[in-house]
Amino acid sequence: MNCIDALILGIVQGLAEYLPISSSGHLEIMKQILGLDLDPEASLTFSMMLHVATVLSTVVILWREFWPLAISFFGFKRDENFFYVCKILLSCIPVGIVGLCFKKQISALFDGNLTVVGICLLVTAVLLCFAYFTRTRETLAKPSAPQGRDISWTDAIIIGFAQAIAVLPGLSRSGTTIATGILLGDNRAKVANFSFLMVIIPILGEGLLDLKDIIFPEADATASAAIGLLPIAVGFLASFIVGCIACKWMLNIVKKGKLVWFAVYCAAAGALCLLW
Repeated sequence: MNCIDALILGIVQGLAEYLPISSSGHLEIMKQILGLDLDPEASLTFSMMLHVATVLSTVVILWREFWPLAISFFGFKRDENFFYVCKILLSCIPVGIVGLCFKKQISALFDGNLTVVGICLLVTAVLLCFAYFTRTRETLAKPSAPQGRDISWTDAIIIGFAQAIAVLPGLSRSGTTIATGILLGDNRAKVANFSFLMVIIPILGEGLLDLKDIIFPEADATASAAIGLLPIAVGFLASFIVGCIACKWMLNIVKKGKLVWFAVYCAAAGALCLLW
């Protein structure tokens, strides 16, 4: 992989992470278009580093929400912010279990096989449509009606299971978690913020482990050996910058209830993947 390839992949990741179109799926599609033949583990590690970059862009864009949460949680203030962070931690348990127990199986899916990506993109399209026609359209038709409730403890764990399922390439994490929250009757803006914040812990945790392997590679092949440190740095920076832009854009889109248009895109992209 050269720096141009890494730059393109970083831009794709930064844009697709916050749009409900599956960043991991689009990375696999773009790797095929660019003709990249990477080892599945190296490919997954590179993708994870790009995800770390977009997670950092989440912290930057949502800093006003993130900082009070950190102060309350680490200060043990036992206020609303403290319990909100506890809900985020609760939502991270399912994906943590999946990551620890099924990492090798997940790595095998990042092998350039677009069949899985295509099927998961179609599933994403169906989920976004279902959320729109059951909740969002009704809410938009009655602007004076309540705009959804706060996220409960039960909602947090259900959304967490949705995030765990969304580790599959092609199944949008943000689309799956936001659509799940909308289906549960949660406020659109609040579930969007929750979706973006809940990914911080698992991605940073996995990213730190991958960073250790990149900086201190073992004798076997690693991402730094198979890809190179400079392309990883270029992709990381591109993903961070584009992610900062896309995060703001996505928050506005969710508030306006326009996720259904992404369902159309995911359906078309999924069909193309299956035809590929």
